[in-house]
Amino acid sequence: MTRDPLPIDRLKTGLRAQAWLRRCTVQGLMSTVVRKGDPEAGALFIKLNRLEGGCTVFSGATAPDGQPAWLRATGPDLVPEAEADQYLARQIKYDPDLWIIEIEDPKAEFVMDGIILDL
Repeated sequence: MTRDPLPIDRLKTGLRAQAWLRRCTVQGLMSTVVRKGDPEAGALFIKLNRLEGGCTVFSGATAPDGQPAWLRATGPDLVPEAEADQYLARQIKYDPDLWIIEIEDPKAEFVMDGIILDL
């Protein structure tokens, strides 16, 4: 009997975080876990830092068709890093188990995979 692979949104958050770090390493990008949350089921946020260009924060979401997606949580435009950090600080108040991964990408080479939803 063969089993279907586990959907990415059902994997443990600690494993998903490791996969993101590995992906960035392969692409030659600096990345780090800024905050470790619940290794089993904590929410995962990605802070994409374009350095002088600003930041975008992505949070896990579900698309209207039920597929895993990413929500551009800070809106469609880049925001100053302080604004991104303030957004994440507010989210930590609601969910102290969340994870934050920061990716430094000054040349805008990194592309999020999957469905991207805007506010």
